[in-house]
Amino acid sequence: MSECIHTGISQQTGFITLHRAAALNSLSLDMVRAITAALVAWRTDPNVQAVVIKSSSEKAFCAGGDIRFFYQKGMASATSGSALIEDFFTEEYALNALIHHYPKPYIAIMDGVVMGGGMGIAQAGPTARLRIVTERTRMAMPEVAIGLFPDVGGSYFLSRAPGEIGTYLGLTGNTIHAADAIYADLADVFVPSTALPALITRLESAPLPDAHQTLRQFAADFIAQADPAQSALAAARVAIDTHFSRDSVATIMASLSQDASQFAGKALAAMQKRSPLMMSVTLAQLRRGATLSIGDCLRMERSMVRRCFEHGEVIEGVRALAIDKDHAPRWNPPTQEAVTSEMVAHFFDPPWPDYAHPLKALA
Repeated sequence: MSECIHTGISQQTGFITLHRAAALNSLSLDMVRAITAALVAWRTDPNVQAVVIKSSSEKAFCAGGDIRFFYQKGMASATSGSALIEDFFTEEYALNALIHHYPKPYIAIMDGVVMGGGMGIAQAGPTARLRIVTERTRMAMPEVAIGLFPDVGGSYFLSRAPGEIGTYLGLTGNTIHAADAIYADLADVFVPSTALPALITRLESAPLPDAHQTLRQFAADFIAQADPAQSALAAARVAIDTHFSRDSVATIMASLSQDASQFAGKALAAMQKRSPLMMSVTLAQLRRGATLSIGDCLRMERSMVRRCFEHGEVIEGVRALAIDKDHAPRWNPPTQEAVTSEMVAHFFDPPWPDYAHPLKALA
């Protein structure tokens, strides 16, 4: 087991605690394997009736995958570097599928930063999940900022958000808060951070015959503190659906440029900093994902991530953000006008025949 993942069972509840605070709980391959091992063991264990995943840090639930690892292995000339990247994404996406189909209540306490891979280990299937947010929740799928796309099942859960909210979040990478997350159906209930110790004590002190109902009742006292009707996304919903329903990134940006509102200006400014190519790839991804199963979405994303590393956009994006920190990525191509439909289509061309796909067994 990874030293960054602590697991235990108390009163028929299995606890998974992310414990890598210095890296905001960014997921390593060892962490992915440790979480997977616990969930596989507990799936058929009669002594575990529910699972809780949480963080030991107030700052972050999970900030995503370990992007420094991606850069180091992506730049390595040795075969082992690329092989470890392949292993990471194959096993991470398999974990996302395991969580989605988990047969027992799966409770994610999304306190603090929740981004990228953190969303993947929180967005379980609708029959199992209970996703808790706090006033400290800072949620995003910011992959286009590093030359990637919203993966870990983003093609599934973003494309199923109300209206064009998922498209907006995927193309801008902008951060949302608790009420927004509930409004976007990316979270279920709000619990203030001051009440989390009592929540954990409740979970640890007695078996929960109905974990979802028990925790929803616990959260009911705080519902007014994160009313989804008062979210910024709700206020901007008409604009989001108007602008982000268009069929190309260029027309979305052109539409935003004609809107003088603060919302449109902020969205456009964000998109002007993102990878032009990966925004177009993301738009195509989300449109496709709306009609696919979770297994098909993850298989598609697994092919796409291979193409991302072949192209090199993600390596350049991580360099600019986390390595050199010059925040001046040299995107390829550098403008939206230079992105062609052939470039985008290549990201959906599977590198393997169906029978050899590393995620061929996913449901």
